[in-house]
Amino acid sequence: MRIPYNRLLSLLTLLVFLGVWSWSAMIIANKVVLPSVSEVADILFQPTENLLSMGSLITNVLISLLRVLLGYLVAVVIAIPLGVAMGYYDLVHTMFGDFLNIFRPIPPLAWVPLVMAWFGIASLADLFMVDRGTWFIYLNNFKFSMIFIIFIGAFYPILTSSIHGVRNVNRVFIDAARVLGANEFDIFRKILLPAALPSMVNGMRIGLGVAWMCLVSAEMLPGSISGIGYLITHAYTLAATDIVIAGMVSIGVTGAFMDWLFRSVERRYFAWQRLAR
Repeated sequence: MRIPYNRLLSLLTLLVFLGVWSWSAMIIANKVVLPSVSEVADILFQPTENLLSMGSLITNVLISLLRVLLGYLVAVVIAIPLGVAMGYYDLVHTMFGDFLNIFRPIPPLAWVPLVMAWFGIASLADLFMVDRGTWFIYLNNFKFSMIFIIFIGAFYPILTSSIHGVRNVNRVFIDAARVLGANEFDIFRKILLPAALPSMVNGMRIGLGVAWMCLVSAEMLPGSISGIGYLITHAYTLAATDIVIAGMVSIGVTGAFMDWLFRSVERRYFAWQRLAR
């Protein structure tokens, strides 16, 4: 079976990168500064091995993934309805547009002091009033402060894309539907949302990527005792650079896989958008 040309180029780039990495590690000869490819690969190919008495690589990745998805879902639930309303109703855009733009340039990390003052180390265990047992161990991993930082990272890309998608809907279709007797619910369901959905999905894809990038910052907050970001930070304090790089690779691979899922959905369900250009 022939390998596509673009796949060969991607593979060649990866091989060159690994070659430069191996050569650099051999020249530096200090695994604290730059461990070898094989040392990092040993960790990646044994994802169930306990690392620094903090659980396995795969366990920490899964905990981080759940944290990201929780904060991301909160952002989706809030940003999409608000974005649709702001894109469709000028009054709503006037009410919230300038106000939300004030907070847009603030990096998620800048919220940390305020978030810690608000939430401290409170978690879902406090919300559901669970103070012992197995469920406490699970729920206590999801601190409100972490969820908020991830939420802020995902919120604005989704909001902006939702507004953009709704505002770019051809108004002729909406006016024609009104002339034919369609009510507001029919317009939203049959015209507005289908036409704006590609832009919304693209915003959700970008928002998920930003949320994943906010993960390390979120897991550096007080109260964190697990997750790939915390593992990286703790490994750094112990000069375990091979674990640091393995954690970084895990974040990159997981984020790339989620991005691939979104691109697959776009190619499958929104191919008509490319044909319409």
